[in-house]
Amino acid sequence: QGVGRPSVYHAVVVIFLEFFAWGLLTTPMLTVLHETFSHHTFLMNGLIQGVKGFLSFLSAPLIGALSDAWGRRSFLLLTVFFTCAPIPLMRISPWWYFAMISVSGIFSVTFSVIFAYVADVTQEHERITAYGLVSATFAASLVTSPAIGAYLSASYGDNLVVLVATLVAAVDICFILLAVPESLPEKMRPASWGASISWEQADPFASLKKVRKDSTVLLICITVFLSYLPEAGQYSSFFLYLRQIIGFGSASIAAFIAVVGILSIIAQTVFLSILMRSIGNKNTVLLGLGFQILQLAWYGFGSQSWMMWAAGAVAAMSSITFPAISALVSRNAESDQQGVVQGIITGIRGLCNGLGPALYGFIFFLFHVELNELPPDQTSGKKAMQDASDERAIIPGPPFLVGACIVLLAFLVALFIPEHSKASNTRKHSNSISSTLSSNQDRGSEEDIEPLLQDSSV
Repeated sequence: QGVGRPSVYHAVVVIFLEFFAWGLLTTPMLTVLHETFSHHTFLMNGLIQGVKGFLSFLSAPLIGALSDAWGRRSFLLLTVFFTCAPIPLMRISPWWYFAMISVSGIFSVTFSVIFAYVADVTQEHERITAYGLVSATFAASLVTSPAIGAYLSASYGDNLVVLVATLVAAVDICFILLAVPESLPEKMRPASWGASISWEQADPFASLKKVRKDSTVLLICITVFLSYLPEAGQYSSFFLYLRQIIGFGSASIAAFIAVVGILSIIAQTVFLSILMRSIGNKNTVLLGLGFQILQLAWYGFGSQSWMMWAAGAVAAMSSITFPAISALVSRNAESDQQGVVQGIITGIRGLCNGLGPALYGFIFFLFHVELNELPPDQTSGKKAMQDASDERAIIPGPPFLVGACIVLLAFLVALFIPEHSKASNTRKHSNSISSTLSSNQDRGSEEDIEPLLQDSSV
């Protein structure tokens, strides 16, 4: 089965095609969302994305564990199929489309299976580079596809965009069926299906229970939660906000995504390495959080198009935060704890993907930011703000300001994270781990030191 030996490039093609298909729908989805939920649009958008994110968080460990037993290829096919299943429903029945998006969260965990696939086909020292390639491919698909979708929508209508996205998704499914080989060796699979699956492996909260065992990891996890919660909410509603409240057109939104995406790639490749060498790991995290506070506050108070573009440039610099936090985690964790700690971070981000959109939708609803009086794609930024209430005139984007306050708390927590290399702290960690193992030996210590990468979504 498949073409050639399993490789990272198979995973890269699958990810690119899936997110390219969804990126094409950026403009049509905003229109359909506004037409379907003309009242409480932001609230409904937040609930839909929130349900999808939370279901993904709950199901990711189980699907990851099942893929360990039954192989990656079948679960790649399953996750891509259900993730892309709502696409053709956009023009057939918008209500079914949004219902399917919510329910598809159970299987919308392609990244979990992809990272497991990559781990199967790479050596340990190659894995960081391979994960970087997958992440860069994901970013590249989202940089290019919204602009293409906006052009097709303006020139030929939304129906063609939905058709093209459906065809791209079908090509992705056919690629998995025909070209992707199984990466999990036959000898690594159990004799009977499901024999190695236990509740501990399928429990999405299992990784979070390990946070309390290390104060440094606890501080890092709180920082990740408080910084990624607003980011997840912002991602779910920001393009809708740009179009309907600020007055961006479809072409402007596509250009905004492309420019900020390219700047983010530059920030994470060029500036991140420079900052890590010059000011250190922890200070790079603090700088990234500072940029995030600035851009969220700017989005919250900004009412003109140029303010959004300026804040977008700041947002690109704030993208250095998570890579810097990942590096900080690796420096503060022992070699046998790397998988556990990185898995905890991934679990927290998954939880934020469910809570963030719902939080932003509720705050928009609370401050009466509605889209009832605004035409879909013909409003200038100036006119959009003329019709705003006095409350909104002062704070056009209340959720972004709330997000800035949440990230400020993350900044204060991050100040207490110790910056020291793993080597300088080896003796202390080794002593604490030894004492922990000896005290827990009777209860069994396998759970404490087993890398989460072996039994969870990652």
